Amino acid sequence: MATKYRVRLKGKLKTYLKVMTYIGIMLVLVNVAVFTIDATAGLILLAFTGFYFVAVMYLNFYNKPIIMNELVSFATEYGQIQKRLLKELDLAHAVLDDSGNIIWYNTAFEKELHLGKRFKKSFSSLFPTISTDKFPTGTEEVAYKADYEDSNYTVKLKRISLHEMAVNSDIIEAEGYDGSLIAVYLYNETALRLAIQEVDNQSLAAGLIYIDNYEEAMDSVEEVRRSLLTALIDRKINKYIASSNGIAKKIEKDKYFVVMPKKSCETLISQKFDILEDVKTVNIGNEMAVTLSIGIGLDGLSYAQNYEFARNAIDLALGRGGDQAVVKSTKSTTYYGGKSHTIEKSTRVKARVKAHALREIISGKDTVIVMGHRLGDVDSFGASVGIYRIAKTLERKCHIVLNDVTTSMQPLVGLFKSNPDYEDDMIISNQQAIDIAGNNTVLVVVDVNKPSITECPELLRFCKTVVVLDHHRAGTEVIENATLLYVEPYASSACEMVSEILQYIGDNVKIHNEEADSLYSGMVVDTNNFMNKTGVRTFEAAAFLRRNGADVTRVRKLFREGADEYKAKADAVGQAEIYHDKYAISVLKGENIPSPTIACAQAANDLLNIKGVRASFVCTDYQNQIYISARSVDEVNVQVIMERLGGGGHMSSAGCQIEGIHVEEAVDIVKKTIDKMTEEGELG
Repeated sequence: MATKYRVRLKGKLKTYLKVMTYIGIMLVLVNVAVFTIDATAGLILLAFTGFYFVAVMYLNFYNKPIIMNELVSFATEYGQIQKRLLKELDLAHAVLDDSGNIIWYNTAFEKELHLGKRFKKSFSSLFPTISTDKFPTGTEEVAYKADYEDSNYTVKLKRISLHEMAVNSDIIEAEGYDGSLIAVYLYNETALRLAIQEVDNQSLAAGLIYIDNYEEAMDSVEEVRRSLLTALIDRKINKYIASSNGIAKKIEKDKYFVVMPKKSCETLISQKFDILEDVKTVNIGNEMAVTLSIGIGLDGLSYAQNYEFARNAIDLALGRGGDQAVVKSTKSTTYYGGKSHTIEKSTRVKARVKAHALREIISGKDTVIVMGHRLGDVDSFGASVGIYRIAKTLERKCHIVLNDVTTSMQPLVGLFKSNPDYEDDMIISNQQAIDIAGNNTVLVVVDVNKPSITECPELLRFCKTVVVLDHHRAGTEVIENATLLYVEPYASSACEMVSEILQYIGDNVKIHNEEADSLYSGMVVDTNNFMNKTGVRTFEAAAFLRRNGADVTRVRKLFREGADEYKAKADAVGQAEIYHDKYAISVLKGENIPSPTIACAQAANDLLNIKGVRASFVCTDYQNQIYISARSVDEVNVQVIMERLGGGGHMSSAGCQIEGIHVEEAVDIVKKTIDKMTEEGELG
């Protein structure tokens, strides 16, 4: 037998209809009271009460269906009005099922996306980026940016549960039913985004342009023609910036301040700052081509921040050797150019100024801690020993942070560990250094300017006074807030820089033979026996060390290698693949040798002796990482290649470390990087 349902009212309408009944009850009570006072009056009131109840019953039983019919009619008409309003709503709206299929959409949605009347495909066919896994799982609304044809939209989705509908349904079993619909709303933001983009394009970018070798270029031309050379350079720069709707203002003889719209700056980026090459064509008899460094600041919260970005960018460009452009924004730092070799400065004024500054800093502290890069090499240890001698000359306590001593380093480190002339705590570990560090300690970082690969990165937080001495080109990651920063990419080694500083620290510097040998060793190794990156100042520094006790024979004996290392290196050279007839790529098998990374670098140097080889790359597996050593003579900038792989270095000597791959995969990565950079014009 079917259950018969009848409509029941609730809420205020139900209360309103029952008011008559409540009044009748009150009337009966009043009638009783009147009977006690006067029977005749009570009878009259009783007759009225009877009539009242008859009238109420009539209204309840005969007019109620009419009222319900009117209510149902109103609800039906109201529902139709709602449906029509929703269908004709200006906001594009659609309803999806759990699978993401469109089951209903209004007229605005149809017109917005140019759909037919019976479009029933999935929503992801319209917006592929919004798949079902991105639908809301709870009651919270989610929003996504999406594009359709040439328009940009914000798409909002909200899940609507159908469980309550199933409870009152005669068709769907409510138990275990968790069905739902997805309500979709489209907001066309094409015009808004175009307006925002236009405002962004017209925002101002700040820039600085420095002439790298102004003094040297002027000295290489006759005095009467110097003003002409200056005028030609000015014209090149002003014409280049003016063509981009920018303004260039000369603030010093070799410095320019630049302002331009961001859109114009993006055009210069797409052209890879061709003025870097164009300015080199200025030649009126000057023996040295003029090079520029450019720093651009973008997307800052204010013009002042853009200028600060530009200052940081120009510092990076100069720190990397000049002849390049650096663009810095809130999100990234990118580099362009940097293909020419750095030019050695003939003057030592900067070295003398830095030496005096270092002397003042060390003199103001009680303790000096020196550290190089992780897996320290001869150059970083030699430079550390040089700083140790400076600290001792200034009568300050000094410690060198060194954890893992490679086999190739053991003879050099042994000169100090077994020497009674040096304290037992001259060489300390990371934890010992952290325990010593304090407000009255100066930390000197040598042969590295990338904080993540220093021997003990935590020390940078514990020491408020930090000095950085390095000869590698600066990258995106740099040591922040250094009290003294001395980065010279033209220098052959950190030992060369420290040797120059030693000459200006004071007249009472007495360098021991072991210290002179260490500094000299660093120069020998980093220059490959004075064959790479050697200038006049390199030999002057070497001569200074020779005068102070460095012995070539002792140094040579320190670095004689074992038979296994020699064989592994020879095998790497013999198995090398000549890629594209100009790149030598090989793998060094270092299972049986204690220091494969050293042998890897030496093998890369040896491969450059092959005729026609412009650059060499040798990979080796060490401590669950792949080490890649890259070397070149003068035609290829291996630094930019290694930077693509997360490393860095110099134009002719660079490297990187990659985790989570096999050595064969590293070789493929090197080849693909070479191919890609060749296509982009970064490599000739």
